[in-house]
Amino acid sequence: MTDTSGTLFIVAAPSGAGKSTLVNALLEREPGISLSVSHTTRPPRTGEQYGRHYYFVERAEFEREVAEGIFLEHAEVHGNFYGTSRTTVQNLLQQGRDVLLEIDWQGAAQIRKAKPDCVSVFILPPSRTELERRLRGRGSDSAEVIERRLRNSRGEIAHAPEFDYIIVNDRFEEALDSLQAIVRAVRQRSELQCQRHEILIKVLLAEA
Repeated sequence: MTDTSGTLFIVAAPSGAGKSTLVNALLEREPGISLSVSHTTRPPRTGEQYGRHYYFVERAEFEREVAEGIFLEHAEVHGNFYGTSRTTVQNLLQQGRDVLLEIDWQGAAQIRKAKPDCVSVFILPPSRTELERRLRGRGSDSAEVIERRLRNSRGEIAHAPEFDYIIVNDRFEEALDSLQAIVRAVRQRSELQCQRHEILIKVLLAEA
């Protein structure tokens, strides 16, 4: 057993870049990562389940939770509010679990201030044409919502250089391989390995 804390990963992207699909595929490949389920005032899309995809709450309840300080980060995105539970994330990290947050650039900026040792990844679409195609292909948003998301995407993409890593989601499998490679490389950082293998290192350094 180890008392080493887990690593907090952040994945952000403009809407339609394929962030959720990549994250879900990564979680299937890397079961050692826990996805932190966010709270949101956005209504559920077809197939989304409470507690699995989001905790869907009314705006008044969300505002109460903000006032009570339960969120590690929260932000308004495309007219809806999103927030990450502070207690949930801290408990998982203290158990030695890696935690992944699927959030926007505003939330990522708050997390980086609160936890400077987090690892942040920004997902880019291969082109604006493809971004629009993906947004319209989802069939879950109105034309007005899609246009707003496209307009907002420029401002979101402008924050990509603030992240530790950038992945262009052109070919899905290649993008997924890159995301998994980041996770695996982070897990091999010397400070983490020295903590996890402290006894082994001492034995290897001991005189015969």
